[in-house]
Amino acid sequence: MQELGKHLLASPILFGSMLFFNAAVFAGEISTTSVTNQPLTIANSETKAQVMAQITSVSQLSDVQPTDWAFQALQSLVERYGCIAGYPNSTYRGNRALTRYEFAAGLNACLDRVNELIATATGDVVGQQDLAQLQRLQEEFAAELATLRGRVDALEARTSELEANQFSTTTKLQGEVVTVISDVLGGNRVNEQNITDKNTTLGVRARVEFVTSFTGRDTLFTRIQANNILSPNIGTPEGNLFFAGEDGNTNAEIDALFYEFPLGARTQVIAIANAGAADDITDTVNIFDGDGSSGALSTFGTRNPIYNQMDGAGLGITHEFSDRLALSLGYLSGSANDPAPKNGLFDGAYGALAQLTVRPSDRIAVGLTYIHSYRQPLLTGSNAATFAPLDLDDDGTIDSAFSSNSYGIQASVGISERLVLGGWAGYTTSRTLSGNRGDIDIWNYAITLGFPDLGKKGNLAGIIAGVEPRVTSSSVAGLSRDRDTSYHLEAFYQYQLTDNITITPGIIWLTSPDHNNNNDDVVIGALRTTFSF
Repeated sequence: MQELGKHLLASPILFGSMLFFNAAVFAGEISTTSVTNQPLTIANSETKAQVMAQITSVSQLSDVQPTDWAFQALQSLVERYGCIAGYPNSTYRGNRALTRYEFAAGLNACLDRVNELIATATGDVVGQQDLAQLQRLQEEFAAELATLRGRVDALEARTSELEANQFSTTTKLQGEVVTVISDVLGGNRVNEQNITDKNTTLGVRARVEFVTSFTGRDTLFTRIQANNILSPNIGTPEGNLFFAGEDGNTNAEIDALFYEFPLGARTQVIAIANAGAADDITDTVNIFDGDGSSGALSTFGTRNPIYNQMDGAGLGITHEFSDRLALSLGYLSGSANDPAPKNGLFDGAYGALAQLTVRPSDRIAVGLTYIHSYRQPLLTGSNAATFAPLDLDDDGTIDSAFSSNSYGIQASVGISERLVLGGWAGYTTSRTLSGNRGDIDIWNYAITLGFPDLGKKGNLAGIIAGVEPRVTSSSVAGLSRDRDTSYHLEAFYQYQLTDNITITPGIIWLTSPDHNNNNDDVVIGALRTTFSF
């Protein structure tokens, strides 16, 4: 018996690790330790979860055929040493018979259990007859055991390779590449100037992101970005592309950096060091807000333009009073790192936000938003609405200081799983504080229709119709109100080619650009391809 015991102890790794090789093999019925009364949670095709109970006889597994000596031998070993656990209803995966590989896995469990007893016991706890039976079973199922051993060895090698080459135990590496082909497809003159930049262009925005968690509930987010995409120059900020960069260079830089953590069960805090935006602080309540990677193509179609007055570094906090009601507060400064006069965290350009988000049901969301900003213009709309006539400095900053108060309402209603109705309205009142003093009123609104999973799961079709920011009244000298109304019409179809690739063709039609009926209608076409990893 001692020689056979040594032979069992010398058996390869198969006896210890093979138990966990195959979820389809005994799917939890095998135990390599002594019998316990602790139930296990399992899943099958009939129920989401079942509780496994320990059994001590192979004969209770009704779909194992007790017709040969091997079954009788294994039954005897299980009853003596408690090697196998099965389902409470005494069946194994329905009414099918146990395969030789499944039987071999059960045999392996008993081999491992006997090895454990021999290694830890001081006396002869395993009978000589049982050792002989085990040796005979091992010889009978040598081919199956060898196959399982090879698969387990491969899994262990793969696991070791993954552990040795994992990026970090706390950080996940992810990224995306957005490529855009765009062109002006129609329209020649805007504001008495010919549209000369009508060449087809190809631009790329590449992002590498590090998502780190130290506690499992917090997130340190770092993003490095390079972006050379440019919006078509049509003589007005209307119709500009949300994913476009500022200067068209491909220099990589830290584009976003923030740390988010819980403060209690229902309060979330985010500290933003760079390139923060309103959507980092609160929900913009728009199915098309994909931050340029997905959803709408234009800046206007991505979110209510009043949100674009939030930019830079600062702090945000969201408290959920319930699952249906949340309050978000935030402050972002566009020049927080600049010690020069009229800059810095509190003396430079900034935006302060308060939003109440109400969700009466799982399919309905409403956002009530207030933003107070200083020297933060809207990023899209007419030249007057974005303060272009007051942009007198060579560095692109507005020479005339001004403050704004903006009020917005956004809503999204899921009519069905395949149809989402949304929209928003925004009102901004601005006051210039130096130079040509006066007040300005600006309005914008839109209606959106979203068609999730159109044609294929993961797809998204969208239609956006609205009026980009328009000056309805102005008492500032040199800044006239917009005399006409331009309509923004946008349609796109986001096709999920694979899990990691989406292709989005879209078109933007601007009637009377810059809210001027004398201007030609302009049509912008874009084809966006997003690669994510």
